[in-house]
Amino acid sequence: MEKRIRFVLSFWSVNNGGGMKEMMDWNSNDRKNIPAETDIRTDSADEGKGKDPEKNSDGRFSTGVLTGVLVTVLVICGAAGIWKVFTGRGDYTSASTVSEADVNKKLDQINSLIEDYYLYEDEIDEDTLIDGIYSGYAEALGDPYTEYYDEKETEALYESTSGEFSGIGATMSKSADSDEITVSNVYDDSPADKAGLKQGDVIYQVDDHSASGQDLETVVSWIKGEQGTEVVLHVLRDGKEVELTATRDIIEVHTVSSEMKDNQIGYIAVSEFDSVTYDQFKEALDNLESQGMQGLVIDLRGNPGGSLTTVTDMLKLLLPEGTIVSTKDKYGNTEEITCDGKHEFTKPLAVLVNQYSASASEIFSGAIQDYGTGTIVGMTTYGKGVVQQLMDLGDGTCLKVTIAEYYTPSGRSINGTGVEPDVEVEYEYDKNNPEADNQLDKALEVVSGELKQE
Repeated sequence: MEKRIRFVLSFWSVNNGGGMKEMMDWNSNDRKNIPAETDIRTDSADEGKGKDPEKNSDGRFSTGVLTGVLVTVLVICGAAGIWKVFTGRGDYTSASTVSEADVNKKLDQINSLIEDYYLYEDEIDEDTLIDGIYSGYAEALGDPYTEYYDEKETEALYESTSGEFSGIGATMSKSADSDEITVSNVYDDSPADKAGLKQGDVIYQVDDHSASGQDLETVVSWIKGEQGTEVVLHVLRDGKEVELTATRDIIEVHTVSSEMKDNQIGYIAVSEFDSVTYDQFKEALDNLESQGMQGLVIDLRGNPGGSLTTVTDMLKLLLPEGTIVSTKDKYGNTEEITCDGKHEFTKPLAVLVNQYSASASEIFSGAIQDYGTGTIVGMTTYGKGVVQQLMDLGDGTCLKVTIAEYYTPSGRSINGTGVEPDVEVEYEYDKNNPEADNQLDKALEVVSGELKQE
């Protein structure tokens, strides 16, 4: 292995400015289904989603790696982060008693020892080693939200936040006690639907690749592909082998579901706050209103966060005039996002949360609670109240760092504490009725009670 791993550690000062595009990167601590065709979290995959919540954790901007690069900055605030976008050119300044020469000398020394003594030298991937330097540097900050993303991770991260992806439009899962990869949902009018894929189909081969013994992430990567290309799926259906060909296309992730419950109480579940979520939420809200909705339950349980713009735009459909959320950086600079109150929701409202509701979900529930617009039902939320910047390093990689703390309309920070529910209800699994949901029942009860008082 050639001695070519030389690395200069430096700090960036990044200029604030330029056009801002705010986004909150998503995370899923309790997700059951993830878009099939990207990275996998927990035991399932749903096309177009991003990375594991631990990997997607956000970070704080204070240090960096590489020197003199043009960076693009995206600010993040989710269980993974809140994002804005601007550009700046990095300068480097010394912030350590260890000189660059000392660092380079030690890296050369370590490299020489590996070259001379490491048993499995033929298996060394130098690109991975270099990425490991960058990752380790960010990780050493001790901030769970600061991370370096290599090229593949960066691509998946950007794709995951858009709410759109190139795939076939199906949700797949793999149980812990089975080797089978099963189709759990097929989007209406999607390439998967048009190809004839059905819920319950078991995928045993993708093109020429056998799915046997493969993890879900690998199979998902085979299904994922460029728009307009074909993928051949071999599935088992009712004991028979079926071959299907789907043409990949741009799919919009379904992040919102809704229905009318008894007593004309609307129900909207939001799985994450992607760029597509606002339109889906508004459509669901308008549809329920057209059906004569008298009260509403919004379910944010397990929602890990997402786009700052999306969550604040959604809140503008519900809140009175005033501040939605504010942020404060290390220099004491504050920023506010406000609501004009023109679409204030005045009907009985309950918002369901749990310990996996994070970041954007906490901005949502915290604002609803502060204004008294609705009742928060469930369990105390995750407690992520810090903002990150996602910085494009110019070579297909990026760095995510924490830059600010955010505050609810009343000025409270929920970082490390979460949003405490007005009505606390712990979920109780009913083995005799697995579909039972005591938390949802309580939220519906709260709204029904308010309706009776009117």
